[in-house]
Amino acid sequence: MGLTAGIVGLPNVGKSTLFNAITKNNILAANYPFATIEPNVGVVCVPDERVKKLEEMYEPNKTISATFEFTDIAGLVKGASNGEGLGNKFLSHIREVDAICEVVRCFDDKNIIHVEGNVDPIRDIEIVDIELMIADLEVINARLGRLGKKAKLAKDKETIIELELLERIKASLERNIPVRKLEMTDEEEKIIKSFCLLSYKPIIYVANVDEETLLSKNDYVKKVEEYALKEEAKVVVLCAKIESELVDLDEEEKMMFLDDLGIKESGLDKLTREAYSLLGLATYFTVGKDEVKAWTFKKGMNAKSCAGIIHTDFEKGFIRAEVMSYKDLKECGNEKKVQEAGKMRLEGKEYIMQDGDICHFRFNV
Repeated sequence: MGLTAGIVGLPNVGKSTLFNAITKNNILAANYPFATIEPNVGVVCVPDERVKKLEEMYEPNKTISATFEFTDIAGLVKGASNGEGLGNKFLSHIREVDAICEVVRCFDDKNIIHVEGNVDPIRDIEIVDIELMIADLEVINARLGRLGKKAKLAKDKETIIELELLERIKASLERNIPVRKLEMTDEEEKIIKSFCLLSYKPIIYVANVDEETLLSKNDYVKKVEEYALKEEAKVVVLCAKIESELVDLDEEEKMMFLDDLGIKESGLDKLTREAYSLLGLATYFTVGKDEVKAWTFKKGMNAKSCAGIIHTDFEKGFIRAEVMSYKDLKECGNEKKVQEAGKMRLEGKEYIMQDGDICHFRFNV
């Protein structure tokens, strides 16, 4: 689907260590600000037990999981909106992502300097939020300057709606309320999407802890969770150091390592799943002896549009889709029994695809 989440945060909070785990590459994770100068993109497989089960059932020549992109963005510092640190370069990189994963340091370590002098996750979150909102305010003010006279003179309905929306957003930003917290109509959301406002992007807080407090939430994590609750945002707790160690292990070793730690899945798997969900993404499957493949689609897409994800010809010449649910296939045991149970369906182009659908598209070009 081409959607990506940006990993942001202050310098030395564990961003690049986490990103090393994502890419299995050794981008520079140095103990000083701006070790990551250009944004780096890493692709991860979306953890999905259904893929493993389908692989067991069909024994295909190859299996392809759904993937998700993370972009590592250089550390932000206070004053970025005024050009401090990497300034506008940093902010422009955030504009290009669809969601934000903000890494927050939730551990003490005298050997790792903190750019603000001490560990305070809420202060760090607010520094990032304020910089994003200041940048948004500049965009809104510039647009209002161009729109104001036009709206008053033309009395155009669409222009007036936009003007009123921008003035409401401006008032919100001036009270340090991010755009994502405002309620908007569908029409207003269409208007605002074109501005790529930074504080409008959905957010996940990534609480980076040390090995000792991974299982027992420390006070820093509790503060982040309380803050996120007010924001209606999710929190993923992980230890970036442990995640970087996991990447060198095979699947069996990885599971043994996690079991020894007393956790069921890696923090990176949790983060990937939450980011996937945050952007309203879901998965459908195509299956057969040749290939089992998971395809990512946006919730609400119809069958014809989903067919186009595989190939544009599938969408152009769409006839219908043969559909069964993963749940029905698992319960029945094989496709023949799904058919015998009357649970194999023929769906038209307007059918809204569901997460876990298994599809065979019929088309003619």
